[in-house]
Amino acid sequence: MSESVRTNVLGGKLLPCCFSPMTGFYRDGYCRTGPGDYGLHTVCIEATAEFLAFSRAAGNDLSTPMPQYQFPGLQPGDRWCLCVTRWKEALEAGMAPAVVLSATHISALEFVSLEDLQRHAVKEEAGG
Repeated sequence: MSESVRTNVLGGKLLPCCFSPMTGFYRDGYCRTGPGDYGLHTVCIEATAEFLAFSRAAGNDLSTPMPQYQFPGLQPGDRWCLCVTRWKEALEAGMAPAVVLSATHISALEFVSLEDLQRHAVKEEAGG
């Protein structure tokens, strides 16, 4: 396993995003990616009501539980590993949710800039 598999956008160790609800493509709490993860679930977000409404309107309903995919449905305040292209879409629409930089995988930088991610960092990480 290469080092980049467990590296965040700040160059440090990738920290977990959330265990409740259990998130990540691998449902292990981490926003890491690998074979089969065509959505690239690499951005750890903190959901807001506005973002969830935007996402639903854009055809990606993150609020409705889907037990068949072990998906509980998100509430405002929940953290979740979002597809980097979905985050970029929300950014371009002015609806990007807050990002947990320490839990966002370095590969997200192939699609979005560190500056954009930092501008949307959750409050406790804003200085980091």
